[in-house]
Amino acid sequence: MGLVKNLLESKGRDVHKIDANATVFSALEELAKYDIGALVVTDKQNEIVGIFSERDYARKVILKGKSSKKARVKEMMTANVHYIKPDNLLRECLELMTKKRTRHLPVKDVGKVVGIVSIGDIVNRMIEEQKTKINYLENYIVGSDYGSEIKVST
Repeated sequence: MGLVKNLLESKGRDVHKIDANATVFSALEELAKYDIGALVVTDKQNEIVGIFSERDYARKVILKGKSSKKARVKEMMTANVHYIKPDNLLRECLELMTKKRTRHLPVKDVGKVVGIVSIGDIVNRMIEEQKTKINYLENYIVGSDYGSEIKVST
């Protein structure tokens, strides 16, 4: 299925962060601005203290009757962050995501966050790989001219 570092090469290594004391509303603006599902939450020393996701918003803000303009990210984030390494297999990431019931995994290399991988990223990669395999097998079985129009000279 491939390695995390290969996925990061194709999708990019951007890691969007937000301060733990920012409002939830500010976090939502960032999510919308970058069309992403999660932000890495940092403290005053720029250390990672959690992840804030759309899921956190739905489950911890809305359902608890909080105001996104008043609530702080640190009150609503997921504090228990699970990390992966660039050399991890994507299959291992899926297993960890399933076991820990998370959708986003920051990628750490030598103590520094170098990217973030979502379950959507992995699923998209799997779909691409399956399409490539199917195309290869079709070409192998029926030849590369499969589906092309045959012209008959008269």
